[in-house]
Amino acid sequence: MKLHEKNALIGDLYTTPDRPYANAEESVDEGRGTVIDLVVPIVVLIVCCVIGMIYTGGFFGGAGFIEAFSNSDASVGLMLGSFFALVITIAFYAVRKVLKFSESMACVPDGFKAMVPAILILTFAWTLKAMTDSLGAAEYVAGIMDSAAGGLVNLLPAIIFLVGCFLAFATGTSWGTFGILIPIVVAVFAGTNETMMIISISACMAGAVCGDHCSPISDTTIMASAGAQSNHVNHVTTQLPYAVTVAAVTFVTYALAGFIKNAFICLPVGIVLMVGTLIVIKKMTAEKTLF
Repeated sequence: MKLHEKNALIGDLYTTPDRPYANAEESVDEGRGTVIDLVVPIVVLIVCCVIGMIYTGGFFGGAGFIEAFSNSDASVGLMLGSFFALVITIAFYAVRKVLKFSESMACVPDGFKAMVPAILILTFAWTLKAMTDSLGAAEYVAGIMDSAAGGLVNLLPAIIFLVGCFLAFATGTSWGTFGILIPIVVAVFAGTNETMMIISISACMAGAVCGDHCSPISDTTIMASAGAQSNHVNHVTTQLPYAVTVAAVTFVTYALAGFIKNAFICLPVGIVLMVGTLIVIKKMTAEKTLF
């Protein structure tokens, strides 16, 4: 991160020969828009996407809202919602004379070209995820966890946290990790130790979110780098030290939670450990100046 901040000061915003978003800097804002021109399209997009999702779930065919939402086809619903939101936004801007119809149409290919890097990365990420799914990597890890759970009861929350981290990092999905590990955790502790079951489910969810956040093939990571218009690899490598530091403190806290089983003790201990870690890092880097 220090290297990237130094380069940013001299005008190098990418720290790489690639300039995937360089053309975005050439755009000139004419200042014809207002706050309402920003808010209305966002609200319209949200409303249209919700309507599109419940439409695919059969809401207009007699199903209830919750039932329609749970049975919806998100990919189709979001596509329909986005399309109608685009049409409404173009008409809205034309009426308010913010953008002419021709200018709005010119934005469509420009927007697509701006998203090409993110689309390519997502395509490759989905390909890699499909390969790991075909190899059964998730089921293999789940089987190891299921067979080893009996002898590592007190350390199981910390182990589940690590497994969740690595599994989500490798597959690029936190929800998929939830679906794999949570049923195993519930099966191990159901009816015998509900306290450990809750702690272990928490560890599973925390680990999955951490791994998904760090994963270079996660859709959220890809869209974050695309939204920030930064090089994807640089985005991943600069966030890893921060995430790994927090993950290390979390691992120790979950290891402690497996023995103490008291949130009022473990949470303050985790906070103290995090603050202590930051103080140690500050002292280690005190003699090093950023600029």
